[in-house]
Amino acid sequence: MKNSLIILLCFIAGVILSYKGFIPQYNESIGLYTLYLLMFLVGIGIGCDLSSLSSPVKKYRFRIVLIPLATIAGTIIACCLFALFSPLPLRETVAIGCGFGYYSLSAILLNELAGADIGTIALICNLSRELFTLLTIPLLARYCGKLAPIAAAGATSIDTTLPLIGHTLGEKYIVIAIFHGIVVDMSVPLLITLLYL
Repeated sequence: MKNSLIILLCFIAGVILSYKGFIPQYNESIGLYTLYLLMFLVGIGIGCDLSSLSSPVKKYRFRIVLIPLATIAGTIIACCLFALFSPLPLRETVAIGCGFGYYSLSAILLNELAGADIGTIALICNLSRELFTLLTIPLLARYCGKLAPIAAAGATSIDTTLPLIGHTLGEKYIVIAIFHGIVVDMSVPLLITLLYL
């Protein structure tokens, strides 16, 4: 919980400082290099105890594939339910959810396939999924099980949420999070494109 509050405060501070002009205009390369640094630090953590990485694969074996498939299926089912109360058509609601937190790619794809309005909604919804996950990883792990933060992270379990997932769940779950992220990541353009054939 403490880590989630620190993340929230850092996010709010970034918004306020940038809005007030204390921080120069955001440069995407800064965020990219920060992500590279985080991944480097995660790599150091993994390298310190390589033997612990084999335990999730031994534990789950072929069932490790079921984790990303459950995330994909669960998200699509939830989007179908949300579509009952949404002013958006079913296809758009499901397509937005199929961003799985990968807001940059899903927003661009949906902007081209469904228009700027849907692209903007996809950006906001998928960014919200990532932020929600970052803020609730410890709570999800405690009350919903060790795999819940990975599923909630969606495509971001391979990048932005990975350091906090590793810190909260332990290094043996990093392999699951990376595998999960790769599979879900690859499904984003495939599913969104299929919805608009």
